[in-house]
Amino acid sequence: MIDLLVAGGGPAGLATAIHAARAGMEAVVIEPRPGPVDKACGEGVMPGGVRSLRALGVDPAGRALRGIRYVDGPHRAQADFREGTGLGVRRTVLHTALARRAAELGVRVLPGKVGDVRQAPDAVTAAGLTARWLVAADGLHSPVRRALGLDLRDRRPRRYGLRRHYRVPPWSDFVEVHWSRCGEAYVTPVADDLVGVAVLSTARCAYASHLDRFPDLASRLRGGTPVNLVRGAGPLRQRVRGRVAGRVLLVGDAAGYIDALTGEGIALALASAEVAVRCLRAGRAQDYERAWRRLSRRHRLMTEALVRVSCRPRASGLVVPAASWMPPVFAAAVQALQ
Repeated sequence: MIDLLVAGGGPAGLATAIHAARAGMEAVVIEPRPGPVDKACGEGVMPGGVRSLRALGVDPAGRALRGIRYVDGPHRAQADFREGTGLGVRRTVLHTALARRAAELGVRVLPGKVGDVRQAPDAVTAAGLTARWLVAADGLHSPVRRALGLDLRDRRPRRYGLRRHYRVPPWSDFVEVHWSRCGEAYVTPVADDLVGVAVLSTARCAYASHLDRFPDLASRLRGGTPVNLVRGAGPLRQRVRGRVAGRVLLVGDAAGYIDALTGEGIALALASAEVAVRCLRAGRAQDYERAWRRLSRRHRLMTEALVRVSCRPRASGLVVPAASWMPPVFAAAVQALQ
């Protein structure tokens, strides 16, 4: 019998499988898409996520990130990371590096979909395979989570993300977050001649229309060339009843998601993968829910607070001016996100 079956071969699923293999467990990943898998994300990894990748033996090529800068017209606020550098890395490059490491450790990645999940007291069967445990790392709109009845409805404003890359030399070694009263635009350097620009908003309109709300950013991008099509994701907020259902654990975005505003998605996915495997290795899957809540608490509180402000146009216009007036407070917030 397989020790661990992983639904989803993105960063969260591959990190889970790598942790399992390093702990002496046999892990098999089920992924319907051929790699490397791209996704509409900001592509900035916080220093804690960089440390997690290196602990896994993964060191993808990218661009070192010094800190975070908020921009709103004439107002600027920035703070350096104090515990190492972050990393701007193309999602496909990150996926390739994780897949290579998983293969080195003997992890099998099989094409297919998980489909029905059947549980017994000591096993779980899915995709024609039987394992002791199943980790669902199948993304924001996790089919496994939905099939297990773990989704919860949410009536708050829905936010969506759009991302595109531009061939232009990065003008900063910070992740820049440009604010408007209709949303935010993230600029992440991912190579010496490439930046990713992701827009987050409740407004459903064309990517170009979103950029018009950020004139300073739009003027910088006029000297660059779009190198790919716009990718979208959303609605971003996903409420979850719980992260453990019998012998199934939810990891990464499948475990619940608030928003991309604080840029901690990858770091949180890597951390939850490690904690999930630790709980399974100890034979205490039920401990994962509490452990997940503990490791994600700060992220959830800060992200929720910022999203609430962002969805109120008058309040969102005060974020960057306030941060620029109180540099120590902004620096403390950035420090808390590491």
